[in-house]
Amino acid sequence: MSRATPIRDGAIIAVDWGTTNRRAYRIEADGRVGDAIRDDRGVLAMAADDYPPALAALRARLGDLPVIASGMIGSTRGWHEAPYVAAPADLAALAAAALRIDDAGLTIVPGVSLLTATRADVMRGEELQVLGAIAAGLAPADALFCQPGTHNKWIATADERIIDVTTVMTGELFALLRNHGILAGMLDGVVADGPAFRDGIARGAGTCDLGSALFEVRAGVLLGRRTPDDAAAYASGVLIGSDVGARAVRGQTVHLLAEGALADLYEVAIEMLGGLTVPVDATAAFLGGVHHLRSHLSE
Repeated sequence: MSRATPIRDGAIIAVDWGTTNRRAYRIEADGRVGDAIRDDRGVLAMAADDYPPALAALRARLGDLPVIASGMIGSTRGWHEAPYVAAPADLAALAAAALRIDDAGLTIVPGVSLLTATRADVMRGEELQVLGAIAAGLAPADALFCQPGTHNKWIATADERIIDVTTVMTGELFALLRNHGILAGMLDGVVADGPAFRDGIARGAGTCDLGSALFEVRAGVLLGRRTPDDAAAYASGVLIGSDVGARAVRGQTVHLLAEGALADLYEVAIEMLGGLTVPVDATAAFLGGVHHLRSHLSE
């Protein structure tokens, strides 16, 4: 690192640089969090030439410090690609493969990939939150995590290592259905917990025929089985129920790395299908991940 402050010992700037949003924090040497910045400067809002002045602006606000960044900044759509680390992976493996951009005083944390004889999956950003949750004592070393979002992530860990990841396009599918195709115009109602949402969970969890279950949204409204105002909640329940039902959560503890309305809906679905949810503060998990990661980074 070209900056004088050793990345392992002094204060740093930690950035969760996502697709649409960016969150930056000053972390002191002892792990305490100082000032923070949250904005919409995700990678989709950035061109390659925008990153150096963006980093300079962060330092002007948070201090002239080394920067550790995770998330989509290290993707093919970001600034510099940081190749994936193959699962199983822990914080030491992420640190060993971190991409150092010395002239920018920047370290980019790589994502994690899974490649088996039958499946392929990838993630960027979630890995640091999951491993950070474990390192910070927010979750056990062997755990199942769910991180709802546009692309929902199910992440399994053992011995403080990520051993499996499954990405489900649940949120994206709902957005596509709401805006395109035969259900467009039917899904403008409020999505919230209630009888329609729970009916959808039961339908989605009990079928391998998701396409048919989704068409029933339209047919149910046309035939008077469901009111138009309930169609969106029912369709969301079908999709989330299908997602959660495929994980066989009954009897399992699921660590929910999220907050807000979508997290609440997943909590309902997981517990309705026999699982137990434990909320995990995603910001605290990310900060814990960065703080513990830097102990593995070389000078």
